Amino acid sequence: MTTSNTGTGAVEPAVREELARLRDSIDNIDAAVVHMLAERFKCTQQVGHLKARHRLPPADPAREAQQIARLRTLAESAKLDPAFAEKFLNFIVAEVIHHHERIAESNGAGGAPGGLPAAD
Repeated sequence: MTTSNTGTGAVEPAVREELARLRDSIDNIDAAVVHMLAERFKCTQQVGHLKARHRLPPADPAREAQQIARLRTLAESAKLDPAFAEKFLNFIVAEVIHHHERIAESNGAGGAPGGLPAAD
């Protein structure tokens, strides 16, 4: 079986079919990830409102450390690079803390100084 990376060569039908099948699976996984992230952010928004009502800081460094350790362990068992998993969680946490700060500001509670991340 021969394929071309340039897109100019002929691709065997079986290769084209396998590529389409794999891409369909990737598309399904991407959709599931988006929906899961949406559900996660619905929950973290609720956490943000709860924290704001009770004047709790948007950040919880102890929770974040626990979540990072937990995610690194999960990543290792799933054969995923733990450093990548941690970067991914840190990206999500940065967005969560931003949301929590906005919620706190809109409730008159103010944001946490220093912009510490929250793992919620």
